[in-house]
Amino acid sequence: MSQDRKSLKPIKGANRALRRRLNLRGELALAIAPTAVVLAVLALVEALSQQRLLFASLASSAFLIYLDPQHGTNSVRTLLISQLMAAGLGFITYTTVGSGYLSGGLAMVITIVLMIVLDVVHPPAVATSLSFALRSGNESNLLLFGLAVGITATLVMLEKLSLWVLARHSS
Repeated sequence: MSQDRKSLKPIKGANRALRRRLNLRGELALAIAPTAVVLAVLALVEALSQQRLLFASLASSAFLIYLDPQHGTNSVRTLLISQLMAAGLGFITYTTVGSGYLSGGLAMVITIVLMIVLDVVHPPAVATSLSFALRSGNESNLLLFGLAVGITATLVMLEKLSLWVLARHSS
């Protein structure tokens, strides 16, 4: 694969190494786990809930984990704390303020501030806070979302294992 992909490089002046790009076969092999995890989460949600959009941010998490599984924003700690915190904050603002822009805005701002203060910045969590704050219906999915986040967190370990296997077999 070409090394000229700008969206995959650190910004100019950043002191960070690039993730070693793999050949097309390696990149596709690395993308299999996130794809499988997202499909499994969708199947779980379909079987247990009707609030499908609450889980859309986990697809973004899965793709970020594929892109750079060794980046701090994709660590198990960061993923779990930020996503679960965002879901809880969205749920709290929904139950106290109701569904609407005020609830969504409060949940989003509080989530961003706490992610920065707690050093658990995981951008898809912002969408999670909005999804829970703006949701429709009375169905509460915090436990189901927690299970889905746990499944996604295992993806971090699967991706690191995949990188290790690919590195071992390509040398």
